[in-house]
Amino acid sequence: METLTEEISKNMLKSNTSIVGIVCKDGIVMAGDRRATAGHYIAGKRERKIHRINDYLLVAWTGGVSDAQLTTKVIAAELRLKELKTRSRPSVSEAAYLTGISFYRNIRTPSMVPHIVGTLVAGFNEDGTTELFTIEPAGSVLKVDDFDANFSSGMPYIMGLLENRYNKDVTVKEAISLASDCIKAAIQRDSGSGNGVDVFTITKDGIKHVVSEEIVPQYK
Repeated sequence: METLTEEISKNMLKSNTSIVGIVCKDGIVMAGDRRATAGHYIAGKRERKIHRINDYLLVAWTGGVSDAQLTTKVIAAELRLKELKTRSRPSVSEAAYLTGISFYRNIRTPSMVPHIVGTLVAGFNEDGTTELFTIEPAGSVLKVDDFDANFSSGMPYIMGLLENRYNKDVTVKEAISLASDCIKAAIQRDSGSGNGVDVFTITKDGIKHVVSEEIVPQYK
């Protein structure tokens, strides 16, 4: 017989997800699918996994939807408070480590349902440089020099494709198509991913939502 914790964990709304971040020679490209699940049930088909925190920062989530939604709001508020206190804009690195600290504290706080979120954080700094960080659910933060899919359920398919096709001289323009292909490849095999593809670019000129594509079943 399942315990209450096991039952909640099994059926809670989750973003099993396919997300990816790609480091390019002239910026960062991030992409994600749109499916949210509760157990084996597809609970949402329009849940975008990539969120703009502010004018210079994006995050991509995989894990519990409620955790992701709350953390997005908390991190945005914390960064704004830091900016007001220091009178300077936090860097992408500072934002990533602030997120990691939040995760570290949450997962070590006794709870019936533990905090379960994996994250990619990317943005551009005031000097025009761009950075990508991956943060695992326990709070460790690693800078990404090539590509990553964090702990998303589509990760095996995404990483396999990128190992074959990525090169360090890839441009943002080229990586848009590559990121889209990564998500679509994961959707073909991962039941936790599906229903759409969103691709964002991050350069010294700002953040752009360059692909917004719905994927619907085709019945014959």
